[in-house]
Amino acid sequence: MERLEDRNYFTDYEILQDPYEFYEAVRSHGPVYRPAGRDYLIVTGFEEAVAVMNNHRDFSAVIGVAGTDEPLPFEPAGSDITAQIEAHRSQILAGDQIVNLDDQPHTNMRSLMNVLFTPSRLKANEAFIAQYSDELVHQVVSQGGCELIKDVATPFVTLVIADLMGVPPTDRQFFMDIIEAAPPPGSLDPSDNDYSGENHPMVVMAGYFTKDIVARRQQSRGDILSEFAEATYPDGITPEVADLAALSAFMFGAGQDTSAKLLGNSMRYIIEQPGLQDRLRSDPSLIPAMLEEVLRLEGSTKQTFRLARRDTMIGDLPIPAGTKVLVGLAAANRDPRRWPDPQAFELGRPKIKEHLAFGRGKHVCAGAPLARVEVRVILERFLAHTSHIALDEAYHGPASTRTFTFEPSFIIRGLAALHLKFR
Repeated sequence: MERLEDRNYFTDYEILQDPYEFYEAVRSHGPVYRPAGRDYLIVTGFEEAVAVMNNHRDFSAVIGVAGTDEPLPFEPAGSDITAQIEAHRSQILAGDQIVNLDDQPHTNMRSLMNVLFTPSRLKANEAFIAQYSDELVHQVVSQGGCELIKDVATPFVTLVIADLMGVPPTDRQFFMDIIEAAPPPGSLDPSDNDYSGENHPMVVMAGYFTKDIVARRQQSRGDILSEFAEATYPDGITPEVADLAALSAFMFGAGQDTSAKLLGNSMRYIIEQPGLQDRLRSDPSLIPAMLEEVLRLEGSTKQTFRLARRDTMIGDLPIPAGTKVLVGLAAANRDPRRWPDPQAFELGRPKIKEHLAFGRGKHVCAGAPLARVEVRVILERFLAHTSHIALDEAYHGPASTRTFTFEPSFIIRGLAALHLKFR
């Protein structure tokens, strides 16, 4: 019988629903392990994960979307395969997306995001977040209950990122419809991950932004999309329209999905941890610390991927160029060498912001500040508008036998649904 730690992480439905037992089985072999019959390593150690994500010289992010189960489109040769990676980048899934870029191309694309994530822009966006969250929460609380993910989380974070990016109100339903129908990143269905199809949500959104960016380059409208369309790289070169459109679509897709899942995961902990919601109601200043502990225990992104492009090391283990590495963020965040009693929820855990839920290094999530703000604000509204929030036992069962369904994705950790009742 195949051992748990050697089962296929990318296709095993039980592992994708709940990866933690799998990660602990992997951890029993040390902080870095190669599953039997696989051609990749799994990193579960906190220090080792940080080291890999900070080592941009020796590790490429080119397989950040494809994952480690996909074969490379070339046979690695030699102690430095950087040239091979670049020669075959277009053959790797989403190889030109910011999450997969390396070196100067990645630096260039990150610089464009600074146009959106300025302090003044985030402050203006927070005003929208407060107003919109009040509307949504008042509506569902007055109804006595809701399904949080579809009724609140998805529309909320979709419109928040739309406001941040300056999408006109008249066009926002277009994005709502696309996001609602979109598959989760890392879906088990290979067709969901084909970014070349003209009907893929990322392609459709890129088409929208292409037209808008072209129009604003022809005539500025003095809005945030015009600033984005007119932005240049640090060396003064003007980006291609296609690159700006692809970046816009990625930020829209990635920005809404991870935040929506964080809201769902946080609400589950608020309800399930004894006395927690009452404590947060009486002292809302504790909500940020609660969010950080949820991010550690149940971050929206379960892992990231790297490809060794030069001969290197992870700890004292030699890593030949061409080695694929699955960095288990969810495992590192529960590493007992770093976190005392790592499986327990602890409000106010020391140095909690050192968790890896948003990654580390150059590829750390640029939208982390936005995610923290939008989820904090709407949770404040939920707690202010209720005296008690409970799970709907008709869907999730009694406290002794709770049942939850998580999206079967090898990237995202998020509830497919969370049914609530309000008092």
